[in-house]
Amino acid sequence: METSSSKMLVARMERLPVGKFHYKMLGINGAAWAFDAFDVGLVTFVVTALTKSWGLTAAQVGLFLSVGLFGMFFGAVVSGPVADRWGRKAVFQITMLFFAVFSLLCAIAPNFLSLVIFRFFVGVGLGGETPVVTSLLGEFIPASKRGKLQGLLNTFWAVGWLASAVISYFIIPAAGWRWAFVAGALPAFYIFIVRRHLPESPRWLISKGRNQEAAKIVESIEQKLTSEGLELPKVNLKEVKIDTVEKKQKVNVALLFSNKYIKRTIMLWGLWFLAMFGYYGLFSWLPSLFVKAGHTMVKSFLYVLIMQIAYVPNQVLSAYLMDKIGRKKLLVTNLILAGIAAIVYGWTLGHGVNTGVVVLLGVITSFFVSAIMGITYTYTPELYPTTVRATGVGSASACSRIGSMLAPMVIGAGLTSVGISGVFAIVSGAFILAGILVAVLGIETKGLVLKD
Repeated sequence: METSSSKMLVARMERLPVGKFHYKMLGINGAAWAFDAFDVGLVTFVVTALTKSWGLTAAQVGLFLSVGLFGMFFGAVVSGPVADRWGRKAVFQITMLFFAVFSLLCAIAPNFLSLVIFRFFVGVGLGGETPVVTSLLGEFIPASKRGKLQGLLNTFWAVGWLASAVISYFIIPAAGWRWAFVAGALPAFYIFIVRRHLPESPRWLISKGRNQEAAKIVESIEQKLTSEGLELPKVNLKEVKIDTVEKKQKVNVALLFSNKYIKRTIMLWGLWFLAMFGYYGLFSWLPSLFVKAGHTMVKSFLYVLIMQIAYVPNQVLSAYLMDKIGRKKLLVTNLILAGIAAIVYGWTLGHGVNTGVVVLLGVITSFFVSAIMGITYTYTPELYPTTVRATGVGSASACSRIGSMLAPMVIGAGLTSVGISGVFAIVSGAFILAGILVAVLGIETKGLVLKD
């Protein structure tokens, strides 16, 4: 009876039309996503100003860029299993609070050592949030619309990055880098909205045998949708396999390495490591690379701001295409194209080509790289069942943090040995290798019902 009840609840969620409730969930999760992106983007601009005002060495710049990423690694490793054991909502709130408090402390850091320590704990909050946001939103969305809404979630990342570029361009030169960190701490106010309006995932509740609580949430969603005038289709139990719902499932990390999931895990770990190595290798040093190429700090901020504009349209386009042509094919295509674009872009930046051409190629590179991020965050939680979904996403995210930690240091060292063109060739290789890995080991998830 319990399994049948679980199956019915999942089927009821899968037949739901997308309405205001889903877009509200998108907005709540997306706002957190935007704040995360804002902070990640902000650091790339702050480090340029810090280098000038505090006289940082290349080694200190690499440490500053990497320490927050190490915190993200720690947060991702811890929060995934915790979210699978104790629920998505509680972890979401805690990580947001952690992020906000330590962002404020960064703004008042008296010296480089304290700033590095505070950045680590900001990273813990950011890294802890990633598995929760991607898992939580996907667990509320029917399979037929999941690609679109998960893709739209990543437009918030694009908006956050763009906002960091805008604020850095106007605030840092005029008021200094500390005020930029104050702007990054605004999520503290957002915590209260999350507490009031964010329900727990019914799928997670079902996986814990808490079907009555899940049923109340599903019923509440149904009532909200029908009050909008939306019609609820008939429940189709055939869409939900009997083995996808079980009573009081326990978190079993070993499942990630079982015969069924081992290839997916290897593929995802490699994808996240390589993609984020390429992403952070490209963007963490970008304002500084423009300065190294002879541009002023203000102009370098402006050029990066222009490049970030490409984020938004491609996230919207990817959100549409994921449910049309599938995740795997779209991801592989963008990884390969990003690799090609990056090496061409690096050559022009390193050889003094006309600034307009350099910025245009930067926009093209940013276009493809932004798509990689959006598709990856949609694709990953679809590959695991509810009991280990956040753990799976968290482990993949942890691998990404290793890549993103190494990238700034590798690029920093590479600048002195192989130059700008050489480090962009390294970034290009990471993207192309990731594309090959997904092509060989990846599976298509378009239209698949999430396993519970």
